[in-house]
Amino acid sequence: MCLIPINIKVKVVLSLKTNVTMNNTLTKLSEFKHESTFQVLEYDDLKGGSDVKTAFMLSYMREANIKLRQLRIVLSGGGIYTEANALSFMRGPIEVSTNTGGLFSLSKKFVTSKISGEPVIKPHYKGVGEILLEPSFGHYAMLELENEEIIIDDSLFFAAEDSIEIGITAMKTVSSALFGTEGLFQTKLKGTGIVVLEIPVPETEVFKYSLVDDVLKIDGNFSVLRTGGITFTVEKTTKTLIGSGFSGEGLLNVFRGTGEVWLMPTKVVYDKIITDGLSFGVGGMDNMLGKNLERPSKNRDRDQDEKDK
Repeated sequence: MCLIPINIKVKVVLSLKTNVTMNNTLTKLSEFKHESTFQVLEYDDLKGGSDVKTAFMLSYMREANIKLRQLRIVLSGGGIYTEANALSFMRGPIEVSTNTGGLFSLSKKFVTSKISGEPVIKPHYKGVGEILLEPSFGHYAMLELENEEIIIDDSLFFAAEDSIEIGITAMKTVSSALFGTEGLFQTKLKGTGIVVLEIPVPETEVFKYSLVDDVLKIDGNFSVLRTGGITFTVEKTTKTLIGSGFSGEGLLNVFRGTGEVWLMPTKVVYDKIITDGLSFGVGGMDNMLGKNLERPSKNRDRDQDEKDK
């Protein structure tokens, strides 16, 4: 698994005669090629503010170097899966289907989705052409698996080649199920091909630990990926619960084995900023960041979940 950053300008120029200059300049941040080609594109600047509120937010994001990014996938006869509702637009003879299977398989996926809280039914695209998924202010990590298995946080999956098997895995120990902060189920990706994750922090803030028959203990919910050879448990910091209570640390998430673990320690800081809010001092726009900067489909899904409750 590797990340190869590149920096190439991509210009899309339309030939239709018009008084509007359509020169869409994007930066290609990274590219992976297998059966299909995956590219992470970044918009150089957003200049669409038509009111004071939007203009202020765009100015603030420009100063904070918050950039809009978009995933482009070029199909050459192969197929991919994406997260539900992630499509922006596509070009070419591309067929769209879902991985529902038969009635029994659909029922099983529906129950699994309800238990895990993660949509198991993914749109499948196959053919020749290009697909652009919804733009986002988030960050993307591309991985190329070679007959490997990874277990990720439920919300990270964004796209993958259809040679990758997508499923869920349950916590295997009582401690991790009852006391862990990772949830009862996580997403499991297995096989050979390219996987794209939408991560909440820049890749420069991701700590990748390679373990060789070793142990890693963390205090908090900021581990987002582990390979198949790593086991996860929840353990006391000391030998007794009373001692753990007095130490101030309580329980720790413990990873053992041989493989790789991804940590995002700065995620805790960002979560606190979103939860507590920041005072911008202009126009009363407190706590404007957060869900409003996520992909529109994520906002729609969250709003729908709140209505269902």
